[in-house]
Amino acid sequence: MPSTDSPPLRVLVVDDQSFMRIALRRIIEADGDMLVVGQARNGIEAVALAQQLKPDAITMDVEMPELGGLDACAQIMREVRPAPVVIMVSAYTQGGAAATTKALRLGAVDFVSKSSLHAQTDLAQIDSELRDKLRAWTQFKRTHPTETAPAIEAQVPSVRRRPDLIVIAVSTGGPQTLTTLLKAMGPIEVPIAIALHMPEFFTASFAKMLAQDTGCLVTEGAHRQHLAPGTVTILPGGTDGVVGLRAEGGYELRIVTVEASVHPSADALFESAALVAPRPVGVVLTGMGADGVRGVQALRRKQAPILVQDPSSCIVGGMPEAAIAAVPECEILSIERIAQRLATWSRQPGLAEPG
Repeated sequence: MPSTDSPPLRVLVVDDQSFMRIALRRIIEADGDMLVVGQARNGIEAVALAQQLKPDAITMDVEMPELGGLDACAQIMREVRPAPVVIMVSAYTQGGAAATTKALRLGAVDFVSKSSLHAQTDLAQIDSELRDKLRAWTQFKRTHPTETAPAIEAQVPSVRRRPDLIVIAVSTGGPQTLTTLLKAMGPIEVPIAIALHMPEFFTASFAKMLAQDTGCLVTEGAHRQHLAPGTVTILPGGTDGVVGLRAEGGYELRIVTVEASVHPSADALFESAALVAPRPVGVVLTGMGADGVRGVQALRRKQAPILVQDPSSCIVGGMPEAAIAAVPECEILSIERIAQRLATWSRQPGLAEPG
């Protein structure tokens, strides 16, 4: 049960379906640390209530009459100060995924997906995600009121040869964090594979957004896809992927199903990289839980570098903290300094693919 010492988080619920507004209110207020201060049926009402109530956070439906969630989000980000945390409640479809990606560009920080407004299992899924995300993002905003890039150290530890594969684990806060990382790093001649905890449909749209916003060659992965030098591959949402060797040389992605609490599994990706890659690097970024712990241990057993985002800079520090506890000798860095490490190491002598 969360602490009740602080005032409750004030939330505005926006959805055109009365059933969903009632359900979301019950979910949000279940633990007593959040209070729904207003409900809106469309984007016009949402903008007006956001200006009037100044909520800490807003749950925003995508498709609504008169003014949709995307336009409402953009207007709220422009006009309401302090800007609230906006979390999209998005349809579990390809169209919903594309709209959610646009919302992230417009200022929404995260999303939860819904496959059916009236399914009990769907409400249970929203229940398991929404409160945690509202708390995490609101707390992060309160403790990081302005974003300033930390100073980057001039000295960067060297590696003897260029890494031949970079594997990244990330969850809650992933879209913003990966955008920052890839922008700061720029295109590099080392293949990158990313296990981002995200449902089916959403990773394809997100990969396209990353490619457009960072200038890196980012794609959603497919079975037997070549993990070529200079590419960034997002594992498909809702499933798992491992690294294998190609007969022609280099690495490929293999789509598999593993027993795991979250998908794509960072542990499965990292353990396969430790098995097949001579010079891998493991990176653990913001996220809930402990996915990646077995993976960083496997990488470390072959003396691979492990870079972990400083938990104090994370939206949620669970995954980095678990990695640090499992591998105390890992490097704990800001996103900007992780980007610098990877960019510098990628310029080391040595082939980016196994010979």
